[in-house]
Parts: sequence; C-alpha cells; structure tokens
Amino acid sequence: MTAGTSPDHILDRLTATVAARRGSDPSSSYTAKLLAAGPVKAAQKLGEEAVETVIEAARGNLDGLASESADLLYHLTVLWAAAGLDPARVWAELERREGTSGLVEKAARTTPNKKG
Repeated sequence: MTAGTSPDHILDRLTATVAARRGSDPSSSYTAKLLAAGPVKAAQKLGEEAVETVIEAARGNLDGLASESADLLYHLTVLWAAAGLDPARVWAELERREGTSGLVEKAARTTPNKKG
C-alpha cells in the first residue's frame, strides 16, 4: 500500500462523506437517495453487494473482487449511517478483538438459548 492510502483514512473519509449526504437532495445524490430510503433498503443493497463480492472471489477475479469489495464497504457505511450507528463503535469493537484468537473470540460470544 502506498503512503497516504491507509485504509483507516480512506474509511474515515468515506464515512464522513456518507454522513454529509444525509438530508441532501436524493435526486442529485445516490447516497442521499439510499439514506432517505432507510436502513432496510440500505441493508438490501449491502446484501446484493456482498453476493457480488463473493461471486468475484469464487471466480478468482482479483480486479472484480477489489471493485466489489469497494462497493461492499461503501454500502456498509451507508447502512451504518441509515441505522444511526457511529463507525467509532465498530472501530472500538475491532480494537477490543485485536490480538484475540478468532476461535477464542467466537467461543466467548453468548448465544441465545434455542428452544425446540
């Protein structure tokens, strides 16, 4: 990765741009249109992008995977904004998990009781 292209900075700029579009004219901004449609529509779009990302990964298409991954991250930030989730909560959760084995972290999660 080249200097000045830290993912932290890119994601911070992206989330700020998405937040700035809230309340903008939906006819002039795709982001404003998604935000105006609410979290359900944003979640639907995120799901579509997730599927497209998986398809490109399964195809072994690295260019497609990079492009779809960018779309996925964009739509994720739109969903956070539509749902009212401050990205700082996500960053804090990632920091909390940092250095912990994924297997240990997963086992430590509480699961709802299943009835049946």
